[in-house]
Amino acid sequence: FITPFDPEDIHSLCSHLDDVMDGLEDVAHRIVSYKIDPIPQPVIEICNLLRECSGELTKAVEALENMPNIHRHCIEINRLEGQIDTLVRQAIVDLFDHETNAVQVIKLKEIYDYLESTADACEDVADVLQGIVVKNS
Repeated sequence: FITPFDPEDIHSLCSHLDDVMDGLEDVAHRIVSYKIDPIPQPVIEICNLLRECSGELTKAVEALENMPNIHRHCIEINRLEGQIDTLVRQAIVDLFDHETNAVQVIKLKEIYDYLESTADACEDVADVLQGIVVKNS
């Protein structure tokens, strides 16, 4: 059986996609387990951007059949990841400036860290996809 791409690239792509899924699951689990209610607005905004990122990842993977289209999706993923980084940084500053409950600070800081790691995992997938394009062009 011959794959259309380097088997190592396929493995890397699957591994990084799994990291994205694990990150999303970890965030959801912590929000529920830590009984975060109401969910802070920055968490909602970041989750919405991660949803957009996931949509772009889907489109990029589907574009493996037509590689020139992958690049624009990867650019958008990188842009969204940058927005998420900015929001996370500001959310952490605001958290330390305004939250007086130390336990809540710990919970939310951990959630923000997982959100940022998940966004980084999305960017890692985009990097793998761009590598596949370069190798196959």
